[in-house]
Amino acid sequence: MNLNWPLMANNITDEDLDILIKFLKGRPRLTQSCNVQAFEDEWSKWLGVSYSVFVNSGASANLITIAALKHLYGSGEIIVPTLTWVSDIASVIQNGFKPVFVDINPKNLCMDTDQVLRKVSKRTKAVFLTHVQGFNGLNDKLMKALKEKNIPLIEDVCESHGATFKGKRLGSFGLVSNFSFYFAHHMSTIEGGIVCTNDKVIYETARMLRSHGMVREASDNKINKKYIKEHRDLSPDFIFAYPAYNVRNTEIGAVLGRSQLKRLDENNFKRNRNFELFLNNLDPAKYRTDFDLEGSSNYAFNLVLSKPDTKLRKKVEDTMKMAGIEFRRGSSGGGNQLRQPYLRGIVPEKEYEKYPEIEHIHFFGYYIGNYPDLGKNKILKLCGLLNAL
Repeated sequence: MNLNWPLMANNITDEDLDILIKFLKGRPRLTQSCNVQAFEDEWSKWLGVSYSVFVNSGASANLITIAALKHLYGSGEIIVPTLTWVSDIASVIQNGFKPVFVDINPKNLCMDTDQVLRKVSKRTKAVFLTHVQGFNGLNDKLMKALKEKNIPLIEDVCESHGATFKGKRLGSFGLVSNFSFYFAHHMSTIEGGIVCTNDKVIYETARMLRSHGMVREASDNKINKKYIKEHRDLSPDFIFAYPAYNVRNTEIGAVLGRSQLKRLDENNFKRNRNFELFLNNLDPAKYRTDFDLEGSSNYAFNLVLSKPDTKLRKKVEDTMKMAGIEFRRGSSGGGNQLRQPYLRGIVPEKEYEKYPEIEHIHFFGYYIGNYPDLGKNKILKLCGLLNAL
């Protein structure tokens, strides 16, 4: 049986391409311009925030978010998950912060709240929480404690477009949030990401950091006038406030984003229906099916063995390969980030042994593609194959 099941399919549709072709036939400006601004405005309205800054990747969104935090609040420690994408932790290290790791909650694969709160200290500058693969990682206990301690929350929502907490979209709770529009996520601008916030200072800083640190990239003319007054020896067009980056996106990405945003909610509904069908038909004696789905918006099927079992793991992998099912072991980002070579010399040797929940996902957890036009029969056939092992 060959199910021909890639991680993602049809994420950029004929409708998207037709809109893009029509745009290109007008021989428009392709570098960052009016469509980028329009996409930022439309995304902000959909998410429920005041400001958004469109960039070339979710990793770049991470980078300029943490850079803004450094420039505005100074250095220190940032609490991070063991299960996330490399760029979250890399952005912390690259900006001179110390990453402080916590284990995951197996019910949602996100940061364990009790561990987060135990590791908060006077040196903590932020909690950088990843909403892993569509699950909601927020709860009242965490939100109340961070507010009382005046510690900013940064939300990585790169894998969780449309997921909610108490009916409000994730990405609208933290001081800043980051999304990714990579091809394999809920919606795609080919490559792309966005920084979202309700804080005007963060917004203006992110705009400048996106484009070489140039002051003229700020939307607030008061910022321009202030820098021009303080630096009369410089050309008003070339004042660089920060040693920054060029992480701009293009009009092409924005046109695709505006097209895809129109059907995001509908596609999320289909994905959620797919995931529930998958979990409801898996054998709970062999695989975990008791995830907390409240508010979730999953772009992938999470397949996690109930118990450590290397023989069953091999059968699962061999069966999926033979059936043409693409998968990734270790779930988001390849599993336990503490095992990765980029952290050698930064964390103690064998630090990963202290985090048993992510260790299980690292060796016995997978994700499989979940896209809107995935057929019901295909999902049931996959469950049948897995349950028979």
